Amino acid sequence: MKLVKFTNKGIYCIPGKFYLDPWFPVDYAIISHGHADHSRSGMKHYLCHDESKAIIQHRIGADISIESMPYNKAKTINGVSVSFFPAGHIIGSAQIRLEYKGYVVVFSGDYKVKNDNLTTPFEPVKCHEFITESTFGLPIYNWLKEDNLQKQMHDWVISNQSKNRTSVFIGYSLGKAQRIMKLMEGVSDMYVHSAIHNINNAITSSGIILPETKRWTVDINKKEIQNKIIIVPPALLGSNMIKKIPNAATAICSGWMQVRGKRRWQSVDAGFPVSDHADWNGLLSAVKATEAEKVYVTHGSQATFSKYLNEIGIYSEEVKTEYGENEDEGVDDENTKKAS
Repeated sequence: MKLVKFTNKGIYCIPGKFYLDPWFPVDYAIISHGHADHSRSGMKHYLCHDESKAIIQHRIGADISIESMPYNKAKTINGVSVSFFPAGHIIGSAQIRLEYKGYVVVFSGDYKVKNDNLTTPFEPVKCHEFITESTFGLPIYNWLKEDNLQKQMHDWVISNQSKNRTSVFIGYSLGKAQRIMKLMEGVSDMYVHSAIHNINNAITSSGIILPETKRWTVDINKKEIQNKIIIVPPALLGSNMIKKIPNAATAICSGWMQVRGKRRWQSVDAGFPVSDHADWNGLLSAVKATEAEKVYVTHGSQATFSKYLNEIGIYSEEVKTEYGENEDEGVDDENTKKAS
């Protein structure tokens, strides 16, 4: 049964007559999460998870036509049963499950299988076909346990404080920033850039509780932020705003920091492998748990991951999409520039 097809606008559900995370304007878009490469402007109508609604409205516009629903609740669209299941990627992220005449396809969006103590944990969904990302689909990527990662980051901040330095973490304003906040909760007062502050407000408007932070601006007294923690989006790396922070020590938080050579690409003091995507073993465990007969591999290391799946007896094909610009931390939404 052909339930979905891959088009130049995005992933199209044939009987349902809607798209999944389309990258060009369509009439009906079902959205996996709020990152800019998956939820784009110009759609006539959006459907997303409850926790993503305010985020998407903040990013795209409060007046868009949008509806939402919780995890594990089905909505029938032109005979296709649509439901959301936790993806564990960022707050509000969802896998999109489609069922038509007993045939099930699951689109993963972006996901991670490790519990970060903030996002609703990933939940595997059995299906006939599974569409998976492969951002870190190489064996070299193997994330630290959350407590080990947290200790490394805590130790860095404490070391900075002993040298009278302010710890500046650099991470994408949606997802990564909140993850850093959770990892650093209780260590020191935390300040966030305006773009992150605004995203936090959108998130908490849905009833989600985030660690306490203060809004950081260049007008804040330098003594107030000295020895503290500041979290900023990647667009500010090397900016005058960061240069105005007294005695700053900077650290990039990204999965790419797993490879030490990446750290030399940026003029920062440290790098921490904080990723909101599944690592190699996470991807494999997720795919196997679906028991899918066919797996489509999208953005990332498609060739390597798809080839390996076929080698271990899981039929797989590569699919080209327009996703995958967030984890390199080189892309942020327009709100960052406006708020800087």
